[in-house]
Amino acid sequence: MATGDKLQRSLFDEVMVPCYAPMDIIPVRGQGSRLWDQQQREYIDFAGGIAVSCLGHCHPVMVAALTEQAQQLWHLSNVMTNEPALRLAHKLTQLTFADKVFFANSGAEANEAALKLARRYAVDNFSADKDQIIAFDHGFHGRTFFTVTVGGQSSYSDGFGPKPQAITHIPYNDIAAITALISDKTCAVMMEPLQGEGGVISPNLEFMQQVRDLCDQHHALLIFDEVQTGNGRTGELFAYQGLGVTPDILTTAKSLGGGFPIAAMLTTAELGSHLKVGTHGSTYGGNPLACAVAEAVINEISQPAVLAGVKQREQWFRDALMQINSRYPIFREIRGKGLLLGAVLRPEWQGRARDILVAAGNEGLMVLVAGVDVVRFTPSLVIDKADIDEGMQRLETAIATLYHATA
Repeated sequence: MATGDKLQRSLFDEVMVPCYAPMDIIPVRGQGSRLWDQQQREYIDFAGGIAVSCLGHCHPVMVAALTEQAQQLWHLSNVMTNEPALRLAHKLTQLTFADKVFFANSGAEANEAALKLARRYAVDNFSADKDQIIAFDHGFHGRTFFTVTVGGQSSYSDGFGPKPQAITHIPYNDIAAITALISDKTCAVMMEPLQGEGGVISPNLEFMQQVRDLCDQHHALLIFDEVQTGNGRTGELFAYQGLGVTPDILTTAKSLGGGFPIAAMLTTAELGSHLKVGTHGSTYGGNPLACAVAEAVINEISQPAVLAGVKQREQWFRDALMQINSRYPIFREIRGKGLLLGAVLRPEWQGRARDILVAAGNEGLMVLVAGVDVVRFTPSLVIDKADIDEGMQRLETAIATLYHATA
């Protein structure tokens, strides 16, 4: 196969493990909130690589940061540190509750580190019997065996043999359920401060405060998985900052690198001290290229004007979706916060979220699903109004096609 040959989707089936089922299109170029495929067909991107491309594609500050760092230093082992990692860690501690940072490559790895820290803290301060982890139905925390078991979707964790133990799931937003379950044997409660993959489900503020209080009463750690909600996605830099509840451990990834793989676990100095030398690690954690890009991303999205712009864009999305719904009533509600939004299908349209995704793709618009009943939107945090307007026109055309075919 010669360099420059136009590769076909069929090659995926030949050479890739079949754990994905990618669309037929193969994007080759992106700029802002637009993508172009091999045939130079244009798409508007309301998906953002599943809440990753927070500044869109090829944003100048990201390109500049990567180019500059690529000419200086690519990699060091963690036998040494590096300046981009130090700058990024310092920035994250300045902007959050945290004193300490651990860098990894993905949200799953950051969550793995958080869960290991919670168990280690319990062993060091109490006993090995304080091992229960409470998590929530329909939660999602990654694809390592530990994190996928803590996630509340058994279809992802079944079929791989014995699972990690002492993990219990309860309904999200259910105060009675967690009050009845939590005890002095609980070492951690892990939750998303807005469930993404599980259907874009917002937390009840009273519930969040009650979870925090119960964790304090039982000396359990509260872990917030902000892999999807973090880095400006909800209109705050991190979602916890808009809830009035501070976790003990926070994980972040996805938008942190704006498309360059990087993740982080944030915690306090006291908790961080339990990950002593040799207890955990990551070959690429703190990679200079990744940290240089992430620093540029954080510098951009932490600006008050950008965060305020997320809230403005949320309203643009909500207004446009409701206008579509007034003409083609297929949505029961629009839920979520900031630019993590879910359009929930009415009962007669349930199970057809993917149909809408495919129809939108046919019209040149990329959207997501969150389960079979919710169409999900996670676009760039700085998407232009013109791109939103045109994307919504394409979505309406797609929905109209399905609506008339169903009528």
